[in-house]
Parts: sequence; C-alpha cells; structure tokens
Amino acid sequence: MSNARFATIALADDTMPYLVTLSCGYDAVRRRLVFHVAPTGRKLDIIARNPHACLSIIEDLGYKKGECAHPYRSVVMEGCLRLVEDADETRQAMRTLIGHLESEADSGNVYTRNNLDDDAALARFRMLVFDIESMSAKEGE
Repeated sequence: MSNARFATIALADDTMPYLVTLSCGYDAVRRRLVFHVAPTGRKLDIIARNPHACLSIIEDLGYKKGECAHPYRSVVMEGCLRLVEDADETRQAMRTLIGHLESEADSGNVYTRNNLDDDAALARFRMLVFDIESMSAKEGE
C-alpha cells in the first residue's frame, strides 16, 4: 500500500460497470484511501447513487526476460466511497495524498506552494475517501 500510486475503482452504474483509475494516498491510521477529483463528473454521479465500490492496486515488479515470470503484488479492497464535505477534512485528505505521492521533504513545500490552506484554493477540487471494509492481497510471479 505504501508504494501504490494509482488505484482502479470499480463502480456500479445501474447495469453497467464503470472503472476509473485515480492517483491515491493511503492513510494507515484511518484505514482509508484518499483521491483528488474534479468537483463534478460521472464518477461522482454514480457514487451519489451507490457508494459501494471495489478497488484494485497492482505493484508491477517487472517482467523477468527468459524466465517467463512476472513478479507482482496486488490488493483488492471493498468499501464505500464518500465525497468529503468538511474543509478541515479536505485539507487533511489532501495532506495525506501529497504526503503519499511526494517525498517527505517535498510534501510540505508542495502543499504550501499550492496555497491549500486557502478556502478559494480548496474550492477548485474535491476529495474522495474510500473507507476500507475488507481487503485481500496476493503476491506471485
């Protein structure tokens, strides 16, 4: 989970499945993943109707030429997605995301450079939270 940069989320849009891949941040303390999203869009419409989702993260460890082996690690999670409404929780989720994607030394600078403590800056985007209910993992070649 700590190496994950992207997660693919499966949503149920009536009778048609809908997949979306987003950059993610893992919050181990709160047992959740966070995602930065646009303020409107199809995925938010689907989540409003049905917040249940399944999510997959794959760590590709590289194909081994001549060995017919492709090491990987994967995790599949089930849970619920919710759009963050509270400004303080939005800031905390964005700090989690930036902290996960940037180096520890750079994360504070990125947050400050983008002026994310400012309410007007926060209004440009939304944060999604995926509360993990269950997960299974696999590692192989």
